[in-house]
Amino acid sequence: MNVERSILIGFLGNYLINTVVAALVAFVPASAGGGVLTPQYISFVVLAVIVVAVLTWWHGANSLKDGITFGAIGFVVAIVTAFITGVAGVLAQSGSLSAVVNVLPNFWPFLANWSTLVLLGYWVIPATLVGWYMQPKGSAM
Repeated sequence: MNVERSILIGFLGNYLINTVVAALVAFVPASAGGGVLTPQYISFVVLAVIVVAVLTWWHGANSLKDGITFGAIGFVVAIVTAFITGVAGVLAQSGSLSAVVNVLPNFWPFLANWSTLVLLGYWVIPATLVGWYMQPKGSAM
């Protein structure tokens, strides 16, 4: 498995999920009741799973190990991208490195949120399943 290619495809997947999937989900009517499991959030996760599965297939993960590795790399790429985007956004808005230093402790509670677990799930689970499905099977007798 080519790790550099996994990083690039993971970055592409993160972009597609955060822009294209989020834009498509915006067409789903908002829930009046609120809560966590809204139709928009469920639609987002389902479409993200589909994107990750297609990208895993496109990457050519042909074993369970390749699928797990690709999913884990995609998850790490998403976390690193969120961190860099947050730091760059604060720096661009404030123009101050001290403002960035003041915001850095806020990243750890962001990671401890349940949405990080969902992010891990929609990167690793479909990638693992596609890798398992694509691995060569034993001959049938």
